[in-house]
Amino acid sequence: MTTVSSYFDDLRCQPEVIHPPQNEDCMDIGEHMNEPAQHTAKPNVTVSSSVRELLECPVCLNAMYPPIHQCSNGHTLCSGCKPRVHNRCPTCRHELGNIRCLALEKVAASLELPCKYQSFGCIGIIPYYSKLKHESQCSFRPYNCPYAGSDCTVIGDIPYIVAHLKDDHKVDMHMGSTFNHRYVKSKPHEVENATWMLTVFSCFGQYFCLHFEAFQLGMAPVYIAFLRFMGDDETAKNFSYSLEVGGNGRKLIWQGVPRSIRDSHRKVRDSFDGLIIQRNMALFFSGGDRKELKLRVTGRIWKEQ
Repeated sequence: MTTVSSYFDDLRCQPEVIHPPQNEDCMDIGEHMNEPAQHTAKPNVTVSSSVRELLECPVCLNAMYPPIHQCSNGHTLCSGCKPRVHNRCPTCRHELGNIRCLALEKVAASLELPCKYQSFGCIGIIPYYSKLKHESQCSFRPYNCPYAGSDCTVIGDIPYIVAHLKDDHKVDMHMGSTFNHRYVKSKPHEVENATWMLTVFSCFGQYFCLHFEAFQLGMAPVYIAFLRFMGDDETAKNFSYSLEVGGNGRKLIWQGVPRSIRDSHRKVRDSFDGLIIQRNMALFFSGGDRKELKLRVTGRIWKEQ
């Protein structure tokens, strides 16, 4: 016989993150979605674990937002999981119907909770219905490791990520806003979807990552170089950079704005937001017998006035 516990386990095989609904089906019960993302700290605000458990969906284990559904026995369920249980309460197996748990929705509206990035420095105390929006924009949320050569899962603030890149990934670290790098590769006709090099630059009191790699664009192998800013997007817009590659009396120049490492390496690469070099052009720049790729990439970073 199938147990309730195993029934929950089956449903959790495909977890879904349910965001607060933004339509008329939600009650206007203290939602403050238009307030600034950062809230001031308030002392001595505590919410018992039992109240938090009441607001946890028994199927997906995520926090519940209006409309919160309940069966005739009072067992609650989030709106995202209701279709998945085929209108049957996952706790008692009674028919769910369309009963709203208004009391629990009002309890949630009265709560204020600390940001989940409190350990990273956020001191905000957030209304329950604004918490997800705040955390999606919180300036204290950690950064993912920008190293693209492996599936690294390390997260942290910028000083921690910089130390991690240096110590664990052995990334080259450079001081200054100008650079001159030479990339050499034998057998240039073999193109791997892997990062060739990641270099970290420190200038203007900030850190930047220079990526250079080969990847397949349709049927044609290409090379790309681009810069990422180790910080948020708004600060990244204060800087610009240029890249130049050439040889045999020809050159290509790219000028752009560094992308924040909030954007993944793949997202930046696949948007072609950088210096793109076709393989034939790269080999032409390399000169010689085209049996070895030799590219010299120079660049500069500057702060916009």
